[in-house]
Amino acid sequence: MDNKKRFSYRCYRIIRWFVWLFYPKTNVVGAENLPEDPCIIVGNHAQMHGPITAELYLPGEHDTWCAGQMMELKEVPAYSFSDFWSSKPSYIRWFYRGLSYVIAPFSVCIFNNARTIPVYRDTRIVKTFKLTLTALENGKNVVIFPEHNQPYNHILYDFQDRFIDIAKQYYKRTGKCLAFVPLYNAPSLKTMYLGSPIRYCPEGNPAEERKRIKDALMQQITATALSAPAHTVVPYLNLPKSQYPRNISNEVSQSHETACH
Repeated sequence: MDNKKRFSYRCYRIIRWFVWLFYPKTNVVGAENLPEDPCIIVGNHAQMHGPITAELYLPGEHDTWCAGQMMELKEVPAYSFSDFWSSKPSYIRWFYRGLSYVIAPFSVCIFNNARTIPVYRDTRIVKTFKLTLTALENGKNVVIFPEHNQPYNHILYDFQDRFIDIAKQYYKRTGKCLAFVPLYNAPSLKTMYLGSPIRYCPEGNPAEERKRIKDALMQQITATALSAPAHTVVPYLNLPKSQYPRNISNEVSQSHETACH
């Protein structure tokens, strides 16, 4: 490791320590649902909270998918503004455009030193899949937050599903059926919930299998959110906090509390 990389890694360790120190401790419910063999953990992004809690509190060795643009100094500003802050009110967007440049060196430092796998939306996705398969074959879990800017319900945005194709390649290499474990991040409860594994079936039609696993993941995460104590859901998009939804409506929550009394 050369001096530049060594300095970058030391900076990352300092940043990580401060995040660990000040970020609320997050409880993990359902860790027993993680299979003994490597798996892919699939969760709601919850803005910055998903990657932070995954890095700090998920049990076991794991790598997390990270947008490749967040690892390249020149690409961070445009990507971060578009992905994080484009929904902010127009009168304040100038601030977030400036902030996107400020965070660029920190983003490069953090995501190039954390346990990440770069994700690309072009032909470089082949590299993403290779790194993911290598991580799984080395006994690591892989964490993916596949939401994109398409509403699904008040808990989730729709999942991109091509990551599920990794299971087919993993089966060809190992003869094992990869498990996908749903994860619900509830930052306002300081809790993350791990659900029941969903196994890839190699006999199934690839397109149908992709849809089956995606639907099962989203349905289980939604059900987990609805069954959790009443709380504010942190959405995928960086909306004003006044627009954050509740997992259950206030009317339902109040009637439940009345029944309990």
